[in-house]
Amino acid sequence: MTGHYTAETHRVWRVGADIDTDALAPGAYMKFGIDEIARHCLQNQRPDFAVDVQPGDVLVAGPNFGIGSSREQAAAALVRLGVRAVIAPAFNGLYFRNAFNVGLLLLTCADAENMVENERIAIDPRGGRIRRADGSELVCETVPDFLLDMVDAGGLLNVLKQRYRAQDSIR
Repeated sequence: MTGHYTAETHRVWRVGADIDTDALAPGAYMKFGIDEIARHCLQNQRPDFAVDVQPGDVLVAGPNFGIGSSREQAAAALVRLGVRAVIAPAFNGLYFRNAFNVGLLLLTCADAENMVENERIAIDPRGGRIRRADGSELVCETVPDFLLDMVDAGGLLNVLKQRYRAQDSIR
């Protein structure tokens, strides 16, 4: 089955299981702004990540991505770095919600760990599919449309601003 893939492909960055929010937004940098926090994202797991990640790249992880505290900067740092999506077999619930609130796409994919470093993939978020370079597809859990709309808008705050402007124009 083929989905509605965009023409864009995304480079895969791999990390393991149990990546916590402190790895994504280290506590020592929380007193600074998101730009500084992002510069230290995954510094202990992948020292090259924050320096070399390119807009549109994806992060593929093992289970339990985003465990730990409820700090939304852990998702915002990835958005600041231009990460298109995080793909993992399972996410922490608080991280899941924070990610969509800041416009970060998360795809829950049981077979995520089959993807390899630097692989190029295409994503069909609305169809819940990932196409690999060899043409094979991985199936992801369906993401509700309202969450995908949040990602498209750049996060919940932008959705609310759009609604406010639309309501204001009706008056």
